[in-house]
Amino acid sequence: MSQNGSDSRSARVHCSMASASARSRSAEDVIGEIDLSTGALIQERRTDIAYGWNDTTQGMRLVFEFKRMGRQKKHRNHYLLEQGLGRFVTGIYSRRQAVAAMVGVLLDPEPDVVPPIREALEDAALATALRLKPTSGGDPIARPSNMFRAADFDTEHERDPLLARTHGTIRVSHFFLAFGYPTSTLKLKTT
Repeated sequence: MSQNGSDSRSARVHCSMASASARSRSAEDVIGEIDLSTGALIQERRTDIAYGWNDTTQGMRLVFEFKRMGRQKKHRNHYLLEQGLGRFVTGIYSRRQAVAAMVGVLLDPEPDVVPPIREALEDAALATALRLKPTSGGDPIARPSNMFRAADFDTEHERDPLLARTHGTIRVSHFFLAFGYPTSTLKLKTT
C-alpha cells in the first residue's frame, strides 16, 4: 500500500462517493473502487445504515450491516465472511472508525442460529481470517456486549493502520432481531 491508501500494483483507490451534504440526507454510505488510470468505477458497495454525529471534540459514523439469518451454514458464512463481518475487518466499511454493528435478522429461532455463530468464532482458522483480537480472558467474543446493552456480544478485530483508529482495531457489536411471530427456513414436507 502506498501512503495515500492506493494499491500501486492495481492503481485503484477506495473512496467514499457521497458528498458531505448528501451524507446528511442519506442513511447509507456509497463506497467505491476507482481505477486511477482510467477513472472508471470498478466496484460500488453500499452500507445498509450509517448513523453519523459529531460534536465539538469528535465525529463518528456508526455503520450497521444487516443479514438475514437462518439455521443453515450458508447463512452463518454470509454473516461472518467477506459479505458480512469481513467487510469491517478489511476496511471496506467503517474506515478509521472504532465501532460498528452487525445485525442478524432471525428467520429461525434464536437457539438454532446465534449459538452456532458464537461457536464458529471459536474456530482458529476463522479467528485468523477475521483477525480476531481475544478478550483479556482469551475468549473470541465479549459476552455480554461491553458497548450496547441490546447486543448479544462484541468482537474486536485488528486492522491495517491506514484503515484503523490510532489503537489499531475495530470493535463490532452483534445484534440479533427476531420477528414478532414464528418464522422458519425449514421446508415442510408434503405427503
